[in-house]
Amino acid sequence: MAYKQKLTFGIIIGTRAYFNSALAEDVRTTVLKEVSAQGHDYVILDPSETPTGSIETYDDAKKCAALFRANRDKIDGIIVSLPNFGYEVGIVNSISLAELNVPVLVQACDDENDKVSLDKRRDAFCGKLSVCNNLYQYKIPFTNTSLHTYSIHSEAFKKDLDKFGRVCRVVNSLRKARVGVIGCRPIGFQTCRASEKILQNTGITVIPVDLSEILAAATKIDKDAAAIKTRIKQMKAYASVPKALQDKLIIQAQFGQAVDEWILENEVDASAIQCWDSLEKNYGCAPCLTMSMMSDRLFPSACEADIAGAVSMYTLMQAAGTPPVLADWNNNFAENRNKCVCTHCGNFAKGFVKAPMEVGSLGVLGNVLGRVKTVGAVLSKVSEGPFTYFRISTDDNLGIIKSYLGQGKITNDPYGMDGCIAVTEVDDLQNLMKYICKNGFEHHVALVRDSVAEVIEESIETYLGWNLYHHK
Repeated sequence: MAYKQKLTFGIIIGTRAYFNSALAEDVRTTVLKEVSAQGHDYVILDPSETPTGSIETYDDAKKCAALFRANRDKIDGIIVSLPNFGYEVGIVNSISLAELNVPVLVQACDDENDKVSLDKRRDAFCGKLSVCNNLYQYKIPFTNTSLHTYSIHSEAFKKDLDKFGRVCRVVNSLRKARVGVIGCRPIGFQTCRASEKILQNTGITVIPVDLSEILAAATKIDKDAAAIKTRIKQMKAYASVPKALQDKLIIQAQFGQAVDEWILENEVDASAIQCWDSLEKNYGCAPCLTMSMMSDRLFPSACEADIAGAVSMYTLMQAAGTPPVLADWNNNFAENRNKCVCTHCGNFAKGFVKAPMEVGSLGVLGNVLGRVKTVGAVLSKVSEGPFTYFRISTDDNLGIIKSYLGQGKITNDPYGMDGCIAVTEVDDLQNLMKYICKNGFEHHVALVRDSVAEVIEESIETYLGWNLYHHK
């Protein structure tokens, strides 16, 4: 699933006959207004469908569930708002009978100290406990708000709604993700092995294709085709290309066109490409520029056929809505033990780098195979700013997906190495490295330029059930 900007929420406004149901009218109006303000759509029963205009009884629940089921293909998440105590029977059955299996947000409204008479009080503080208890009984996972109760007009609701939307994107996209792997895993990267069967338990499908098929398709594409000429123009606009290397853009364009056509045909959401070092030896270029441009278009692409790395990138992209990258935890930074250099040969997305980029040759492979065969690397130094890091791994010994997560900052420290360079700083980095080593994680890590660790944590712990270490 590509990044879905506009979401649709099923809305449940709960009420209880013993309390003032008129309080629900303002809450309904405000929730719908804020959902629309954040660019989303909603599905909600017409007020005339129930006696109070909200959800209370089992009959109300059946009507709500039928509406939700009729919009099954639209609804990305369900928002429950309690203007007063709410009647848990109507709320839990609305969700249970709908059988949507989407994230659920539960919000409840504050009482005001000068409005607690029998005709004005809400008691949503208590009612939320009852609703959550019933969701737990029915084994319906749900997301709680940042505060137990607050005004529906507060900034807290706006922030919680934004976070919940991000959680919906992560959870729903991973449950039906299609990851393409182009070529086999290089023999020298046994660390990048992954279990397709374990991934499939979450709903992540791996679609493989032999590298020879992509290269055969690339060489058959007419060099003078309009699509190739357009792609070359796009490459030149994307990164600076020295005149001496511009002739090499033709085979890069053919490769990129072949990959794009295969991705479109197979409805692939993220990819992992063999690269090292078959492409350079047998085709004559590095695929980094093509991979960088795909990631920048929010179709993440990982190196060395790292399937789990591609999933990690895809997860961060869905949480942030911005381009992710895959990097090595690569170099210590002198004796500063909380800093390290995260780098890859040269396929970081432009939207992640946020700095001038130039096309050149791979560093390490260029020395071995020659500069001509390894043209296509993106060379740049990543600009400073906050970032989130994330990595999943399929653990065959335990039969699980395990992961780690955290946040840090990219610094502006200079560093004299080629490729794509990000000097990073992470609190207590040494203990993070110990955890990665002790628990058998790969040397690759996915990064995104945003602070979305809480979104990933909620998505995994509440809905996906993966093993997670959150480094704080």
